[in-house]
Amino acid sequence: MIQKDIIITSIEAKDIRFPTSKTLSGSDAMNKKPDYSAAYVILKTNSPDGIEGHGMTFTIGRGNELCVAAIESLSFLLIGKSIKSITSDMGVFWKMITGDSQLRWLGPEKGVIHLATGAIVNAVWDLYAKIENKPLWRLIADMTPQELVKSVDFTYITDAITPEEAIELLEKNQETKQERIDYLLKNGYPAYTTSAGWLGYSDKKMRKLCRIAKDEGFKHMKIKVGADLQDDMRRAAIIREEIGTDIQLMMDANQKWDVDEAIESMAELAKFNPLWIEEPTSPDDILGHAKISKAVNPIKVATGEHCHNRVMFKQLMQANALQICQIDSCRVGGVNEILAILLMAAKFDIPVCPHAGGVGLGEYVQHLSMIDFVSVSAKMEGRIIEHVDSLHEHFINPVVIKNGTYTAPLSPGYSITMKENSIKEYSFPDGDFWKQELIPNENQK
Repeated sequence: MIQKDIIITSIEAKDIRFPTSKTLSGSDAMNKKPDYSAAYVILKTNSPDGIEGHGMTFTIGRGNELCVAAIESLSFLLIGKSIKSITSDMGVFWKMITGDSQLRWLGPEKGVIHLATGAIVNAVWDLYAKIENKPLWRLIADMTPQELVKSVDFTYITDAITPEEAIELLEKNQETKQERIDYLLKNGYPAYTTSAGWLGYSDKKMRKLCRIAKDEGFKHMKIKVGADLQDDMRRAAIIREEIGTDIQLMMDANQKWDVDEAIESMAELAKFNPLWIEEPTSPDDILGHAKISKAVNPIKVATGEHCHNRVMFKQLMQANALQICQIDSCRVGGVNEILAILLMAAKFDIPVCPHAGGVGLGEYVQHLSMIDFVSVSAKMEGRIIEHVDSLHEHFINPVVIKNGTYTAPLSPGYSITMKENSIKEYSFPDGDFWKQELIPNENQK
């Protein structure tokens, strides 16, 4: 149980950047040289055990400092508050964070301020789970339907799902919940890999990584497309040659195409039998996604990693504009808003396959898919979690992949606590790595 006297005493926000542009890990049609980065939050408390809440939001380098500044702007909303006062009603807490009358003008519920909201909200849930001595997925799985629904802000989405409908949906899964918990603990959750398909990789490296992924038990792989159609087809042919027809291939255009261009490109790429095309056009173009979905069927359209909030997800679902819902743990306002999206996806019977192509995202989203499986949709069919094999070594409790599946995390918290040495080395611009890196390039500061 939460102790009455645990108070958030201060909040630290850190700009942490990893030089992935040097290896082209994460390279795609829109982001050719990303430096995977974290606007990282530490909630300090007066706990005699020194317990802290950790959270982050993900960026790809320059501009990360804006998220850090936004976190600092939001921090006054939490400092001095008791954990009990927050966790007694997580829905009220979320509306307090997103509803400040002045900061709200910078969104509302979108952009840099909402990325910062996600980091802070995730840090609170991490702290809550640590205090309760449970991994986050289990903390929420152990909630009653009423407790889970109380954590959700249904503002603007009641035309898609009401609190009463959400409770009814969750109650249907209660009797069999323990069976799914036992299944997760024994078997884990299926994953797919993007590590072989980054756009900047050589053919030789792609082939090698495809073979490694097959040996590691992955049944699904993803390739980046969108820069040049002929090159996309050449690279897709290489991957198909390596993985054969038994392994599913997905494609990701990272918002590169216009609507008609996406339809025309997928007519050519369809010969490689992709399961889905991800982010085929602007993430804001709901009607464009609907047009593409209709035209490329039976290829599915997957999107959501750049959706601002639950309202956009609602409209994408209502318009039949996506067949795969790709939640992102950082883009929307943290766990509370993710729960709203999971509930809508379950209502529309749309599979949730989280985006995890970034530092810390795999650590985060494993919990979210497991919450969906145990409590919300109660389904695993057609659902997989993205896995990118990089930067996990910087976390105290990194993801564990066995035979192409995520092993259910058991350590208390949200799995996002970063090692002190990693924070020290990669803090920007004064960390040990960046001090050396920026000496000849002072203008990059």
